[in-house]
Amino acid sequence: MLYDFAQIPATARYKLLSGCILPRPIALVSTTDGKGGHNAAPYSFFNVMSHEPALIVLGIDQKRPGTPKDTVGNLRTTGDFVVNLVDMKIAEAMSVCAIDFETGVDEIREAGLTALPSSRVKAPRIAEAPVSLECRLMDELRYPAGRSIVVGEVLAFHVRDGIVDERFHVDALALDLVGRMAGAGGYCRLSDPFSIARLTQDEWRAGKRAAISPYKE
Repeated sequence: MLYDFAQIPATARYKLLSGCILPRPIALVSTTDGKGGHNAAPYSFFNVMSHEPALIVLGIDQKRPGTPKDTVGNLRTTGDFVVNLVDMKIAEAMSVCAIDFETGVDEIREAGLTALPSSRVKAPRIAEAPVSLECRLMDELRYPAGRSIVVGEVLAFHVRDGIVDERFHVDALALDLVGRMAGAGGYCRLSDPFSIARLTQDEWRAGKRAAISPYKE
């Protein structure tokens, strides 16, 4: 089946993209309005793009035609934000933050989460998150229909104790992160990972097959 994106509506394009590019990590983004007010909202059009410099990218839709999301308005004002990753312990709270509250409502408080001061940015981090990335706004690409691609540089990285060892190896299973699936309420968790050994060209030419085994970092 071929779908020409020039011939189908935006709603159909969204369903195809969000239904096939799976699972997607969730960024629970916390910001401040510059007057001390807090905001938090989850986004799944999100990923890491580089480690040198350390860059993450967010895709953010508008709140309504002509009105940017509070997240975008806040980061334009302050120039920073925090990406908090979502595990099973805060999955329900994350869904509360997705409610379309009016501007000025503190979603962190409404969700029963705890805002903590960040070390390098004005935006708060969320205490209950297993990982929090303090980010400086590097660039915002503005596209038609009010959509923004936000590029942030990671300045500081908070991670729950016991997750990272002295070699900076991360216990991914202990993180118990939640991923986004398609639909209004579709989510998944990391429960059945595996590893595939990477072959050299000589091994491949010699007929060796890549071994599949239980996941290890």
